Amino acid sequence: MSSGGGRGGWWGGGRRDGARADARAAREAAQESFYELDSAQRDALLAVETVKSAGEPATARRVEQEFAELTARIDQVTVAYLGALDSVDLESAEADPGAVSRARQQLDQAKRDLDAKRAELGAFVTRLQPIVDHAEAQLIRVTPAVERAKQALLAATTALEQARGAGLRADDLATRLAELAPELTRLNQGVSQHGVPATLQRAEDVARRAEAVRTEAAQLPERAAEIDRRVASLRTRIDALENRAHTVDPALSELRRRFSTACWQDLQQVPAQTADAVRTARVKLTEAGRARDEQRWADATAAIGTVRALLDTAGGSVTAVNERLQQLNEVQHDPNREIERARFAIRDAQRLAMSGRQAPDPRHAGPLDAAVGRLDRAVAALEESGRHPDYWRFLTELAAVRETAAEVVTMIRGPR
Repeated sequence: MSSGGGRGGWWGGGRRDGARADARAAREAAQESFYELDSAQRDALLAVETVKSAGEPATARRVEQEFAELTARIDQVTVAYLGALDSVDLESAEADPGAVSRARQQLDQAKRDLDAKRAELGAFVTRLQPIVDHAEAQLIRVTPAVERAKQALLAATTALEQARGAGLRADDLATRLAELAPELTRLNQGVSQHGVPATLQRAEDVARRAEAVRTEAAQLPERAAEIDRRVASLRTRIDALENRAHTVDPALSELRRRFSTACWQDLQQVPAQTADAVRTARVKLTEAGRARDEQRWADATAAIGTVRALLDTAGGSVTAVNERLQQLNEVQHDPNREIERARFAIRDAQRLAMSGRQAPDPRHAGPLDAAVGRLDRAVAALEESGRHPDYWRFLTELAAVRETAAEVVTMIRGPR
C-alpha cells in the first residue's frame, strides 16, 4: 500500500511540477510580449512627440488624442498582465495546482492581449509615419536656421562694437540689437517648448533683423565720413559764393549806369538774397555737423540738401548778374550777331520743313512764319528805341525765336 501510495504521490508531484513549468513558460512569454509592447510604446511616443513639435497643430492634437486613447487600452491590458503575474507564486512547490492552472491561463490571455495591443500600436505608427517623416523634415531645418540666427547676432554685435570703437554711438542700433535678446532666449528653449513652425519663423526673423543691424553698423563709419566730406565741400562752396558775391554790386552798378531800367530791374534783389543765402547756408551747415555728431543721419542729410539748394539758387543768381552784363555788352557792341543767329535758326528749320515737299506742312509753316514776324518786330523795336534801347527785351525775343525754330525741327524729326 505504501509503495502504491508512493507512486501516487510521485505522479501527483510530477503533475504539479509540470503545471508550474507550463505556467512559468507562459509567464516568460507574457513578459517578453510586455517588454516588446513597452519598447514599441516608447517608439510610438517619440513619433507622437515629433509630430507635436513639428506638425500642423490640428493634426498634432488629433494624433495626441488617438495615442492617449490607445495608451489607455494598453494600460488596461498591462494591469491584467500584472495581476496574472502576481496571482500566484510559481516558484513555490506548495502552490495550489488550481491557482497555478488559472495563472497560466491568465498569462496566456495576457500575452495574447499584449501582442494584440502591440499590433494595434504598430498599425498606429504605420499610419503616422508620413506625418512623422514630414515633421522630421521640418525638424532638420531647425538647427541650421537657429545657428544662422545666432551667427547673425554675433556679426551684428561685432559690427556694432567696431562702430563704437570708431567713436560712433549707434544708440539706435544698440537698442534694436537689445530687442533681439528675448528672441534668442526663446530660440535656446527649443522646439519642445515653442514648436518647429514658430521656431523657424523666429530664427528667420532674428537673422533678418540682426543682419539689418550689422549692415547699418558696418556702413556707419563710411556714412559719417561721407557726411564729413559733404560738409567740408559745402563749406568751401559757401566761401566761394561769398567771394563771387563781391562781383555783383560792381556789375549791377555798371548795368544801372549804361543800360535802361528794364535791362536790370529784375536783378535788384540779388545782393541781399545772396547775403541771406550765405548766412542761412552757414547756419544749416552747422546744424548738419551737429546732427552728424549726434548720428541723426536723416537730419544731417536734410540739412545738407537745404544748403546745396540755397547755394545752387544763389550761385545761379550771381552768375545771372554777370552773364547779363556780358550779354548786354555784346549785343550793344554788335546786335547783328544775335539777329543772324536767330535768322539762321529759322532758315535751318525752313529748309528742313521743305525737304522732300512742294509745300511745307501748315503745322510747321505757321510757327516759323510767326517767328519771322517776331524777329522783325524785335529788330524794329531796337532800331526805334533811341538812346536807351531795351537790349534785354531784344535778347529775350530773339531767344524765343530760336526756341520756336528748335521746336519745329523737333516736330519734323520726331516721326522720322
